[in-house]
Amino acid sequence: MSKKSIGSKTLKAGAALLAVGAGVAALNAKNKNGTEKKKIKEIQKTEHEEYRNTERGKYDKNSKGIYYSNGNYEAFARPEKPDGVDDKSAYIVGSGLASLAAACFLVRDGQMKGSHIHILEAMDIAGGACDGINDPTRGYVMRGGREMENHFECLWDLFRSIPSLEKPGASVLDEYYWLNKHDPNYSLCRATINRGQDAHTDGKFNLSQKGCMEIMKLFFTKDEDLYDKKIEDFFDEEVFDSDFWLYWRTMFAFENWHSALEMKLYIQRFIHHIGGLPDFSALKFTKYNQYESLILPMQKYLEAAGVKFQFNTRVENVVFEFNGSKKIAKKIECSVKGEKETIELTENDLVFVTNGSCTESTIYGDHTHAPVGDAEVRTSGCWSLWKNIAKQSPEFGHPEKFCGDIAKSNWESATVTTSNEQIIDQIKKICKRDPRTGNVVTGGIVSCKDSRWLLSWTINRQGQFKEQKKDEVCVWVYSLFTDVPGDYIKKPMKECTGEEITAEWLYHLGIPVNEIDELAKNHCNTTPTMLPYITAFFMPRRKGDRPDVIPDGCVNFAFLGQFAETPRDTIFTTEYSVRTAMEAVYGLMGVDCGVPEVWGSVYDVRELLDASVKLMDGRSPLEIELPGPLNLVKKPLLKAIKGTLVEKVLRDHDVIKDYMLEK
Repeated sequence: MSKKSIGSKTLKAGAALLAVGAGVAALNAKNKNGTEKKKIKEIQKTEHEEYRNTERGKYDKNSKGIYYSNGNYEAFARPEKPDGVDDKSAYIVGSGLASLAAACFLVRDGQMKGSHIHILEAMDIAGGACDGINDPTRGYVMRGGREMENHFECLWDLFRSIPSLEKPGASVLDEYYWLNKHDPNYSLCRATINRGQDAHTDGKFNLSQKGCMEIMKLFFTKDEDLYDKKIEDFFDEEVFDSDFWLYWRTMFAFENWHSALEMKLYIQRFIHHIGGLPDFSALKFTKYNQYESLILPMQKYLEAAGVKFQFNTRVENVVFEFNGSKKIAKKIECSVKGEKETIELTENDLVFVTNGSCTESTIYGDHTHAPVGDAEVRTSGCWSLWKNIAKQSPEFGHPEKFCGDIAKSNWESATVTTSNEQIIDQIKKICKRDPRTGNVVTGGIVSCKDSRWLLSWTINRQGQFKEQKKDEVCVWVYSLFTDVPGDYIKKPMKECTGEEITAEWLYHLGIPVNEIDELAKNHCNTTPTMLPYITAFFMPRRKGDRPDVIPDGCVNFAFLGQFAETPRDTIFTTEYSVRTAMEAVYGLMGVDCGVPEVWGSVYDVRELLDASVKLMDGRSPLEIELPGPLNLVKKPLLKAIKGTLVEKVLRDHDVIKDYMLEK
């Protein structure tokens, strides 16, 4: 037999063996798959048999020691005293709203002795961004204002416990509630054009169908797809040229280059207030400026409890020890009146730090000086403190994402004080109210639609300051575009004195041109404030850039405020500050009480239907022209729901109109 025939036979035999092997393998695989399927069915059967309808575990605490609740059951209850609280103390860095709220929760819910709580503040006054003072060298100063609404669940939970400074036996919440019941807020002129003429936005958004669809697309986009994205990556002129965008960016101070993620969170958070956006009827305000209305009552409450305030104390670093997965704050490095000090810590010493600040490095001008050059700059070191902490662990966030580009995070405000009758008469013509009654005046900002600076101004209830004279009116002015020449003053706002800013405002108010300069110079006093980081929290970001309120593994440390991360809520609100404070205290202290969840209007079909109709100025989503054959589906669907509860709900919210059900 030849070698060739032997080789051929060998190959054939090998092929046969391989075929048999493959068949056996296939059979085994089939049997294996059958066995696996059988196992899965058995598991599913077991799971089904063991399933129980129960709420057990619904309110278990998460890894941070926190759980979320809703309704008023837990909000009105008093938690038990946490174990070991008498052996604990707290060091709170900063004395803004978040810090003071944390101290209040430590006293009220943590039941910590006030003498064990230390508030370390770099400035010589409490309040942080919630300011409002009469500076003897400059006059009245408000760097910003605070708008609030019904569903600031944590804020109102706090202020129900803070006594009013004016009404014996009442809380700050009581005082605020009564005020806004008796004098509800709404605007009678949201925007002007052509030097003080009503722009007649008339409560309309003036969005095209394409613009509405762009907003809806953003609404339904996953958070992950919005990381480091800008608003202008999602919207074009269909949105940017609308009155919706005028309302939105002037009210919330959003710029085109700000975070698309933050924009989406805002829409979702306040979906129940879309209808109130054009006239501010959704908003509520305090009687006085935020310092006198919110901060001082909290400070008095804490001082009465024995809490220690230490001013002129600049904290420069918190040093950590890392022990496996545990992160332990071991010492606070600070400077007290210029002298270096170190505070040694144990695990029983809780540390709360407000990381970052929207009012850090404020530059103050006055009536005759612009906030430039050798103007006073007040710093607290918030950004440098966060940077020093962040160097120690990536879980402490990335401050440079927020403070690295002041050209995109700044705007400027100014406080104008006047008692001039001509100016006040012009204000009356625009806002259709007398500013000296003590009631609502503008009801929110009036935006000058054709202003190069995009100047807006507002007058809250007067007097805004308790010591304000009865004939004085305090006006708050701000501009989003600080680096372009004005319409009357031909230079950027950031280079202007208080007098020049007043002149630009009077121009847009409609004061005769030949009278502007004299009125601005001799009948007003204006304090400008340049705020380099005022919208820093709107800068594009991704998960991890803001640290968790309690970073993973931290046993005695938490972040507070606008640059800490908490689910679903939105920054640049008083609620956000107070919510982070509640989470921090409840988590570190082991307070057995739920943090009220963010109001769930985004999950309420009624609010969604209502918002969709209002966003389209009364048009129904069913009136939108859908692509191709989708339009053909409308009538069969409407026919199917006729006479059902679904029809009623849709009718209640103007989604279904009578003509749609006609044959």
